[in-house]
Amino acid sequence: MAFTRSHPSDFLSWLALAREVEPLFGPMVDEEGFHAALRQAIGGEAAFCIRHDDGDALCGGVIISPAANEIVWLAVAERFRRRGFGRALLRGALDRLERRERIRVQTFAAGVAAGAAARRLYLAAGFSDVEAAGANPAGIATVIMQLPAL
Repeated sequence: MAFTRSHPSDFLSWLALAREVEPLFGPMVDEEGFHAALRQAIGGEAAFCIRHDDGDALCGGVIISPAANEIVWLAVAERFRRRGFGRALLRGALDRLERRERIRVQTFAAGVAAGAAARRLYLAAGFSDVEAAGANPAGIATVIMQLPAL
């Protein structure tokens, strides 16, 4: 399980992953703005992934914003869930963010059954809820979670 920086050749695999999680995150794959943001993240060395052994499919991916010190997007493909990929992606992201300052992420609110695994992941890493963030583009309630500075 190798956490690595994404390359432009991963773009279509990122779209496949995004399509899989659209019911939870909202429309992305057909949105030109998402394409532009994804290309910018990949080109700006802010997109990281774990590739499947075949080298084409992504087991999961994470996008960070070093400037905002936050995790922007994290997803694991359905067939790779419950195997530690989410933890590996989160650990890799945290290693690339500034731990001497708080780190934030927007994720699913408590009580959102479909987001329970994501919440457990962040809670286990030391994040806690700091504020409600409203509904995401899929209409699902979200919160801002924060990891305290070291």
